[in-house]
Amino acid sequence: MPAFESASRIKFLDWLRGLAAVIMLQGHTFHALLRPEDRDGAPFIFSQFFGGQAAAIFLFLTGVTFGLGMNRRERRAPWGRVTAALGRARYLFLLAILFRLQTWSFAWPHAPWTNLLKVDVLNAMGATAALLAILALAKGLDRVRFAAAAGLLIAALSPVIAGIDSSRVPWFLRGYVFPSADYFSVFPWGAYLAFGLAAGSAIPLVERKHWSRVMQWAALVGFALLLAGQYFSNLPYSIYAHSDFWINSPALVACKLGNTLLLASGAFLWTEYFSAGWSWVRQLGTTSLAVYWVHVELLYGRWLTAYKERLSLWGCVVALAAVTALMLVVSLSVTWFRRWRRERPLVYSAEFRTETQPAELLK
Repeated sequence: MPAFESASRIKFLDWLRGLAAVIMLQGHTFHALLRPEDRDGAPFIFSQFFGGQAAAIFLFLTGVTFGLGMNRRERRAPWGRVTAALGRARYLFLLAILFRLQTWSFAWPHAPWTNLLKVDVLNAMGATAALLAILALAKGLDRVRFAAAAGLLIAALSPVIAGIDSSRVPWFLRGYVFPSADYFSVFPWGAYLAFGLAAGSAIPLVERKHWSRVMQWAALVGFALLLAGQYFSNLPYSIYAHSDFWINSPALVACKLGNTLLLASGAFLWTEYFSAGWSWVRQLGTTSLAVYWVHVELLYGRWLTAYKERLSLWGCVVALAAVTALMLVVSLSVTWFRRWRRERPLVYSAEFRTETQPAELLK
């Protein structure tokens, strides 16, 4: 992955990913543990409102990574690039299957087998990535334009798709296509990945010295999208016959995308001019998949059954601090394991007449 600070990471994107993890942790902690009598108050409502932003950020950043991967493979044959993109989509699907299998097996025998086919955010990532893999045929600004157009098309069609009778569609496919409050369908959630693909495809086209100006424009566009989404959502009429702001509205996509761009600009400003050295937020961002995987099992599995929907507001605040600290330990452990695997000697049997690495061990 091309990067500014190193050959493998872009610092402000890691920080933004870590911020999304923090937003996700607070949203899920309050959702899983807060007692029912406190769920009508402003703290819980705001918690869940901001918690919904995390998925949009993760999808956007997955698109960024997807676009960077396409840029890296532009010298390959056209269909070789598409095949590589489909391979990335397959990887996301495999992660989704493994995640559902793990959560179901840990909950057995109390979880129905249909939970294995639930469409979660990883499924949405894989499905959208597979659909957009064809964009690997384009290069440079053409791919930026096509990806942005795909994001607009997905957002614009979401209310239309919602109005289609889905009763004849198999239930295990319905969640991938038709907008719902219970699933992460391609419509409209895939729009964030498409816009992220446009951003990731644009990154190598801009010199590093110009990124401050680019992020200023990103902040302005973010404000414009947020205001436009708010304005159009409040109009007394709509061009759509079936439109629900919280489920399938293009206005909600505009608001969440605007928030994502504003947060990305803030992350760039913070990491570029104010943050130096190690950052716990960025640390969470470098291992966001592990943080997502472990905290879902912790909060929604059997581990905290005694506390589910039983804590007060301040009890949830304390629980959030504890869960965040635990996820930081998980993140550091994953980072340590990665480093250990990267640096450990590779010792092979003499029977195959191979060498031991690193070279210092041969002396």
